[in-house]
Amino acid sequence: MAQEQLPDVVERFMRFVQIDSQSDPENEAQTPSTPSQHKMAAYLGDELRSLGVRDVWVTEHAYVLGTVPASAGAEGLPALGLCSHIDTSFDAPASGVRPHVVHYEGGNLVAGVVDGREVSTSPEQVPDLDQFVGQDIVCSDGSTLLSADDKAGVAEICSLLARLQDDPTLPHPTLKIAFVPDEEIGHGASLLDLDEFGAAWCYTVDGEALGEFNYETFTASEATVTIKGVMVHPGSAKDVMVNAITVASEFEQMVPAAERPEHTEGREGFYHPIDIRGTAGSVRLTYIVRDFDSRLFAAREETLRKIAAFLNDRYGEGTVQVSIREEYRNMAERFQGLDFLVDNALEAHREVGIEPKVVAVRGGTDGSQLTFRGLPCPNIATGGYNAHSVREFVPVPSMEKTVDLLQHLVAKFARPQE
Repeated sequence: MAQEQLPDVVERFMRFVQIDSQSDPENEAQTPSTPSQHKMAAYLGDELRSLGVRDVWVTEHAYVLGTVPASAGAEGLPALGLCSHIDTSFDAPASGVRPHVVHYEGGNLVAGVVDGREVSTSPEQVPDLDQFVGQDIVCSDGSTLLSADDKAGVAEICSLLARLQDDPTLPHPTLKIAFVPDEEIGHGASLLDLDEFGAAWCYTVDGEALGEFNYETFTASEATVTIKGVMVHPGSAKDVMVNAITVASEFEQMVPAAERPEHTEGREGFYHPIDIRGTAGSVRLTYIVRDFDSRLFAAREETLRKIAAFLNDRYGEGTVQVSIREEYRNMAERFQGLDFLVDNALEAHREVGIEPKVVAVRGGTDGSQLTFRGLPCPNIATGGYNAHSVREFVPVPSMEKTVDLLQHLVAKFARPQE
């Protein structure tokens, strides 16, 4: 597919992914966590202005905000928000993304060749590949992630705005646009002033396979386990030394082995060790803890505390300390009485020929946080696959269909909601 033949949404997407904007979990105290996100935010501010969006504001924290006035007849209705995040994951290389379009003809989807080895996705790994035979698919060159999470969502929102600019008769309420930083490190929309934003309801565009719709997510926390050893010369260590590495190993072995991500699926929660660092004198272990059920989630956190108490009985009080930080909660807890947000989305899917599939997200979105702050916010899919991986890809027709879906969705809010 030649560059000049790219559909509008794909052309935007391929521009956006070439702007570095990876977030940094080691700098989470600062927003944004990386200078590159300022560059991305400034670029998107200009993009929104070119699409006729009003009151575009790029904040000091790399939030990009704007307003699209309602179509004729919908001026007095509550505003609807659309939100995606501008940062990309730190789980794979994300600098210098070189996107290209592959015409998929079956078999392995080859993103590229890196160091003489093919970087590809097989139909066994992603069974949906069989649906994409004969389609154009956007991939990276295999050396970096593609950044479809979530620049596909950003591009799809922008392409919707281009349609509304081109055809003012398309119905929609006032639209409030928010592109936010640092979602991948749990910050997301935490600094978004909801009163100033002015939306009554919102949708994030940050999902995966086309047709998936989410209004339920994990509840999530991060647990930091700090282990303090007792160091003496190893030649005289008997009955004195407490090796922090040994204790850390014992702690990890006591975490239920069958309840790790590699052994769970569907609505099953997990414990996931994501970082370990230290010496024989001191070790820090970091876990992420996830579950859909609030009772089971609380029990998981308590399990970590009980392991620490057991080891402290063995090695001495204060040897092991567990600190838990809440990250987000299951948004489904706050959707009572808001059935229209789900029904409108499902109807919009069907109107554009997509049979929707309601999926409980084994993760979180900006909508998790926004919902608990008082802005109900389900999640729309972008069409992407293999997020956080150099094998990430997104089919071109899926991106186009998502823009169609968004057009039908916003039209439903151009009338009063019951």
